[in-house]
Amino acid sequence: MPLQLLSLAQPTAEMLEDFSLSKLAIPAVSVLIAFLAYTSQYFFLHFESVPLTRDEVWKINIFALCIWICYYRTCFVDPGRLPKAEERPKPKEQEGAALASRQRWCRRCEAYKPPRAHHCKTCKRCIPKMDHHCPWTSNCVSHFTIPHFMRFLFYATVGMSYLETLLWQRASFVWKSSHLPSYLGPTFGQLIHLFILLVVNSLTVFGLFVLLLRSLWALGSNTTTIETWEIERHATLVRRARVLGGYLEGPGGIRVHIKKQEYPYDIGIWANIKQGMGGSANVISWFWPLAATPDRRSGWEFEINDFEDPGVSWPPPDPDRIPMPVSARPSNFSMPTYATIQDEIDAFNRRKQEDMKRFQQSPGLQRRKPFHNRYKKDDYSETDSESEPDSGGDSDEGEESWRNAEGERLRDFGVDEEAEFYDEEDIPLGVLIQRRKQQSNN
Repeated sequence: MPLQLLSLAQPTAEMLEDFSLSKLAIPAVSVLIAFLAYTSQYFFLHFESVPLTRDEVWKINIFALCIWICYYRTCFVDPGRLPKAEERPKPKEQEGAALASRQRWCRRCEAYKPPRAHHCKTCKRCIPKMDHHCPWTSNCVSHFTIPHFMRFLFYATVGMSYLETLLWQRASFVWKSSHLPSYLGPTFGQLIHLFILLVVNSLTVFGLFVLLLRSLWALGSNTTTIETWEIERHATLVRRARVLGGYLEGPGGIRVHIKKQEYPYDIGIWANIKQGMGGSANVISWFWPLAATPDRRSGWEFEINDFEDPGVSWPPPDPDRIPMPVSARPSNFSMPTYATIQDEIDAFNRRKQEDMKRFQQSPGLQRRKPFHNRYKKDDYSETDSESEPDSGGDSDEGEESWRNAEGERLRDFGVDEEAEFYDEEDIPLGVLIQRRKQQSNN
């Protein structure tokens, strides 16, 4: 089975993680590259009927070198991490309490989660513009590694396609010479070697070509794999809300208004590609294997289009990602005052413990029944219900286990679902205290 075709099979990725075989991924890919790049040359040099030319030798080795460099950088370049506390960008002050409440907060990192960032369950940190955690590179495809990943796919696809043409030239010669005596043609071992090379290279280049096309489409539309999942999820929620009066029920019976929201990061094909390839407009640098990694100061803010009002965040509101919206807070809510700083710290720690206890002891807030089990068929259109993807089995019950049309969940892309689904809760007490201090100082 081809290398990158395997990377599309999410159960395979989970098997690698569950059985701690992910450490063998990079050596396995390296063996595959070496097998195709170098044993093929050994075969060509001993295939006297159609000898390998000097130009062909140079081309094969140049492509192999580019593949090695790009793959190494895809695997070992740091995918990014949250900056230090003093370097973190301050959250933008948005108009309206509802918008301000949707500042994204990562419970794992205990810090603001920048736009397009997600907490990787393997890397154990928030990754800027996380696309997915690739099991075959043991690294996240992110804002800082996407250019290297794209160059790896490009050179692997082009290089192996060139190798495919050389292999087929020898295979066609063997076929045309099949009527000749065996001693005038290649040996049996050479035929077996040629057959294995053809099968492995053909499957690999097919998988790479499919993944390259998909990645180019994502690059041109400025979407990540996770954001594609979010777009489909949002479309599902909008379709449900349309037949239920524009509102969906959240945890605790809270009604959440759902309206169609446009994807904000598609800023035009040229600008999308430029941003995805590290912000450089130099087309030559896009193909240069030793091109610089994007500036580490970037990746925390992204240009948006004007399709939505300023301050509207992505992803859109999701009843299962907002366990306690601001609308459910009492109207007379006010910030408590404390005698000492230690009292504030103790209150913040108690709030954290109560939150964790509440989520552990109230599975209804975490694992709600699937949508179709909460509503009767008369409550929504039958056509709509038939078009919904499977929400999961008994072990993965609830809307958190929602799967897209391909049957994928967020965890299949390496995302820490527990952190992801509750990153849009009310701003933590400690942050509110900090804001109160800033306001009092001002």
